[in-house]
Amino acid sequence: MDFPFLTLITFIPVVAAVIILLLPSDVGLDPSKDAALIKRRRERVRVISAVATAISLLLSLYVYIGVFNAVEAGAQELFYFEDGRWNWVPSLGIGYHMGVDGVSAPMLLLTGLASFTGVLISWGIEDRVREFFAFFLLLVAGVYGVFVALDVFLLFFFYELAIFPMYLLIATWGWKVTREYASMKLTLYILIGSIVALVGVIAMYFVAQDAGLEMTFDLVDFMRARDAGAYDVEFQLPFGLGLASFAKIWFPFIFLGFGILAGVFPFHNWSPDGHVAAPTAVSMIHAGVLMKLGAYAALRIGVMLLPEGARTHLPWIVLLTLINVVYGSLIAMVQRDFKYVIGFSSVSHMGLVSMGWATMNVIGMTGAGLQMFSHGVMTALFFAAVGMVYDRAHTRDIPSLGGFAQKMPLVAAAFILGGFVSMGMPMLSGFVAEFPIFVGLWQASQTLQLPSGVPATYYAVIAIVAVVGIVVTAAYVLRVVQRVFFGEFEAEKWHGEITDVTLKDKFALGLLSLWLILVGVYPAIMQPMVTAGIEPIARLLGGA
Repeated sequence: MDFPFLTLITFIPVVAAVIILLLPSDVGLDPSKDAALIKRRRERVRVISAVATAISLLLSLYVYIGVFNAVEAGAQELFYFEDGRWNWVPSLGIGYHMGVDGVSAPMLLLTGLASFTGVLISWGIEDRVREFFAFFLLLVAGVYGVFVALDVFLLFFFYELAIFPMYLLIATWGWKVTREYASMKLTLYILIGSIVALVGVIAMYFVAQDAGLEMTFDLVDFMRARDAGAYDVEFQLPFGLGLASFAKIWFPFIFLGFGILAGVFPFHNWSPDGHVAAPTAVSMIHAGVLMKLGAYAALRIGVMLLPEGARTHLPWIVLLTLINVVYGSLIAMVQRDFKYVIGFSSVSHMGLVSMGWATMNVIGMTGAGLQMFSHGVMTALFFAAVGMVYDRAHTRDIPSLGGFAQKMPLVAAAFILGGFVSMGMPMLSGFVAEFPIFVGLWQASQTLQLPSGVPATYYAVIAIVAVVGIVVTAAYVLRVVQRVFFGEFEAEKWHGEITDVTLKDKFALGLLSLWLILVGVYPAIMQPMVTAGIEPIARLLGGA
């Protein structure tokens, strides 16, 4: 299409951030004398942020509906809503090219939901409001950019853009106890992973040139190089290990480099610390959307461009994802900190996404695509509810809480809904996402050609053991719900500080809850679109 919807979605938050930074600051004003002026300035910043994220959300919904209608009409385009190519750095083959498919369109909608509701829930922030919302909007722009970039260099540009404001938001506005440690740990892990993946992409760039192809960083040109067999060229391995193709050598570096951001074991332990230290809105973006960048890039660049490497390495990577699912849920079970429970829960559920990629068939990979959306909305809902409790109780110690459903009934209902989604309750989005992943694992056990020595039941055993994670998830969700929201409310302990949430908070919880129910009750609103985006990739892996 001619109208640059994707460019607008991505850069409206950037423009809003610049406008906010150009507004007068309230630093230096006397709160006792200039209270009204300070209030007006801060309210202006909040309104601009809400309007910017709302516009991007509405445009994302328009793009989502457009892709859905195109898929329903049987359109065969590889990408939709493409912005025309523009040579950014012609001498290096770097360009500006944007587009979406059935996998990335739901991610745009997810980003819009998490960012808009994050602004609403952050309305009460009083510390350096102008800078907080400006950095938050830059973070949102970086996330949008990754999902729409069809130039690999542009994808990395936005990928790194999302890391920089995340560091500042956690280090400056995060939980004082761990914010410096968590922000540095998060940044180093993600930065190292992206550097490893970038080295692999640059190697792909030069290998394609050596094969005589006119190579650019455009994703479509990388796909042409793949189809021409450029990445099947063999190299001599050191230490007498024989020959291996480029795809087999570089796939694990690219997949796991991005997989660090997706929380793949054993590179996951930056994630819970980052979740816990971040402000509520940043946790919603961090767990709800940012971790999806890693899973999405691992699929888009690793699996899609190096299918031979994927067929070779995903059968052992699926074992790492199993550890994610079971270990993450077990660790969540023993946490006292309300936010750490959700942090380790994210590690467990993101393991299901990578597990879905590893099935290498349409059913399992479609489930993984749905799980990215379902988990993103669910986790945003979880962290929003946790933040509302913490803002009033000033503690996240689970044994110290209790009976909060009496004071915050809608928060309790929203958290219980998120809990049902996380444990895969039918008629909710979690079931629609997780069930196909397990079916895909079972199908993989019957159809995949596994390396010699690996039993044919390998994937079936993975599926059976992974069910342990689902059972434990139900246990820790019910434990948290019972201890935090039910039981006796000790009014004298809180001195009247526990009040109900604001109308903005209720609207945010309702908007997130709506999509968890809608996708669960009517999966056809998303599943055919995701399947259409997955089928070309699964066909490359032999699992269409």
